Amino acid sequence: MYNSILLPVDGSEHAEIVQRHAAELAQWADAAVELLYVADTTRDSVTVLGDDVIDALVRYGEDVVSEARETFNSLGVDFDTAVVQGRPANAIVEYAAEGGHDLVVMPTHGRTGVERFFLGSVTESVVRDADVPVLTARSRDERYDFPYERLLVPTDGSASASAAVDHALDLADELDAAVDVLSVVNEASLGLDTRSTVILDEIEAQADEAVGDVVATAESRGIEAAGHVTHGSPAQTICERVDEVDAHAIVMGTTGRSGLDRVLLGSVAERTVRNADVPVLTVRSE
Repeated sequence: MYNSILLPVDGSEHAEIVQRHAAELAQWADAAVELLYVADTTRDSVTVLGDDVIDALVRYGEDVVSEARETFNSLGVDFDTAVVQGRPANAIVEYAAEGGHDLVVMPTHGRTGVERFFLGSVTESVVRDADVPVLTARSRDERYDFPYERLLVPTDGSASASAAVDHALDLADELDAAVDVLSVVNEASLGLDTRSTVILDEIEAQADEAVGDVVATAESRGIEAAGHVTHGSPAQTICERVDEVDAHAIVMGTTGRSGLDRVLLGSVAERTVRNADVPVLTVRSE
């Protein structure tokens, strides 16, 4: 299903768990991996030593890639390495497109602190802008479950959600995993003046239809599937649903680079990426 995985590395604490998860995914898919470090050229990283000018970030990046190399060597996964200069998020998105990669795997970080602000923002930018699916996972001490046995698939029937659904069902089919399909009705987004029984009934009917269509499609492919429609804050509800159904990963849509759709729906994906305790695979619609 995946042939080439791009794994940006930054030397952050506990990132080895995410690297190992990427390696397991690569082993399963028989995919090659490219380890990429982006030396942030927006920072003052140049140090002068005598007559030599050394870019400290590039040197650091070579050390980071070398450390990650040991993990992949130990697991017997084919890989290449690269250290490039640029603005990290932009460089990762461009490198994935130009290098023919069909999946990006990135660590994200905790909910608070300066490290999360800077490194998390890079991840979120890649999630928004990458043309290929992006698998994000929080850096932590414990290993993630793989192969995934159950996928949580949020949907609202939109084009972005439909692209993610197709990808989720393909992945579930390959892994022989079950899917739990979820649609969240966000009453708060309607405003007080429009929160009527008629409008809610219409939205719930659309949610029921969206979930039912996915469940029917899954079952027609021999995939075990269950569906659920609930009310609440979408990102929070998605994260809570993970524990309720014991999902090993979330597969969900994100949106384009601009417009009201991106602001509303994209923010749900970004909040889920930031807070989920399992890997989140985001898929943009074409």
